Amino acid sequence: MSNSSSFFALFANLQDRPVLLVGAGVVAERKALALLKAGARIKVVAQNLSEQFLCWLEEEKIDYLGADFYPEQMLSVYLAVAATDDEALNQRVYLAAEAQSKFCNVVDSPKHCSYITPAVIDRHPLQIAISSGGTAPVLARLWRERIESQLPQHIGKVASFVEKWRDEVREKINTLAKRRYFWEEIFRGPLSGTIEVGDEERAAQIMRDTLLQAQTKQQQKQLGEVVLVGAGPGDAGLLTLKGLQAIQAADVVLYDALVSPEVLELVRRDADRVNVGKRAGAHHVIQDKTNRLMVKLAKEGKRVVRLKGGDPFVFGRGGEEAQVLVKEGIPFRVVPGISAALGATAYAGIPLTHREHAHSAILISGHGTEEKDENDWQALAKTEQTLVVYMGSMKSATIQEQLIANGRDVNTPVAIISRGTTEQQEVVIGKLSELGVLATKAPRPALIVIGEVVSLQQELAWFQQAEETQDEFLTV
Repeated sequence: MSNSSSFFALFANLQDRPVLLVGAGVVAERKALALLKAGARIKVVAQNLSEQFLCWLEEEKIDYLGADFYPEQMLSVYLAVAATDDEALNQRVYLAAEAQSKFCNVVDSPKHCSYITPAVIDRHPLQIAISSGGTAPVLARLWRERIESQLPQHIGKVASFVEKWRDEVREKINTLAKRRYFWEEIFRGPLSGTIEVGDEERAAQIMRDTLLQAQTKQQQKQLGEVVLVGAGPGDAGLLTLKGLQAIQAADVVLYDALVSPEVLELVRRDADRVNVGKRAGAHHVIQDKTNRLMVKLAKEGKRVVRLKGGDPFVFGRGGEEAQVLVKEGIPFRVVPGISAALGATAYAGIPLTHREHAHSAILISGHGTEEKDENDWQALAKTEQTLVVYMGSMKSATIQEQLIANGRDVNTPVAIISRGTTEQQEVVIGKLSELGVLATKAPRPALIVIGEVVSLQQELAWFQQAEETQDEFLTV
């Protein structure tokens, strides 16, 4: 984890606002160019002015306050920049700014910065800023270059063109969500290519036609839709592309307790998020409430994402929720996710099948083990197969007892994988005879894996080893 400060991202309007720049060398020139481009009125303090600064002074683009810095110079400015090779002077500027609650940036000294300037991709008026919080500016620059190569040069013209239509769109489309749908349709359609070739008349016609269609739609009662999305087992990198697109387009996201914070961070910022996580002993009540809420929101015309840990159709009650939607006549889609049985075992270094150890894998829910006749324990106890138990920690003693009673060897390897695929992943290895004790002590959520394939874990474990290798590399 980084010890650096966490910065709040924002864009500042510096048009006609005074900015203090202490320094007038090569680095200060770069800062001044960016400030002038933003329309700032720069007040310069420096022992000597470079040729470029002298030109700006002659052109009345900057004001020169003199050779020496005084804290009083901070009073009338909006923010300050210190860009000298004198560390003591830079610190004086920073402390003066702090004392007067003014933003200050000291070049190449993150600890003396109350704001930082990111790497910027400028397609005026569209700007994309990338920052590492001052920890790795070269990394930010490299990513800027990568994104720069993907961003069309004419995209700024598109932004300027649609600006002229914003008031009319706001006037004719009466809700924020419907306006968002309208603009999404516009930007995904042919408008950008039309503007690229300079046909603004055709672009205006596209706007008029799409706006008329949107007005017609808003007079009709529109059903929304529900997308059942599998969030995967925890690592946000395992979320599918379709899953990401769905949560980025959602008006409301109903999410379970098993969805990781890293995945939730990818949800569209202004979407409503509702935690519908279940608690032991109240599953049916909460599930009914979730179903009603899902239906209600969709009937209000909203785009609803039902976000579930793992895969919605693998012990995720996605099938039951889909049946409710069918009954209510609500359109829905399913975006599969990587289930814990696939993701957590892979990250733990445990293959579900292996030619020498297991020719099949069976997935069961631990919630179904309270009554002894709910599972075919004789079938589950067979050798040369892998048994994966979801939500089995509380019933692990029963699982152990039934498998052994039905012929499974007491020395069969078992694994309990807690918080699989995340940085907090823990893997405990033992024998079937120890399962009840090991599982109740393991952090939850946890997945239980029973079978000979577990014996390969020490050989094939890569996730924790990769992190340890990376840590060693970083400390060299």
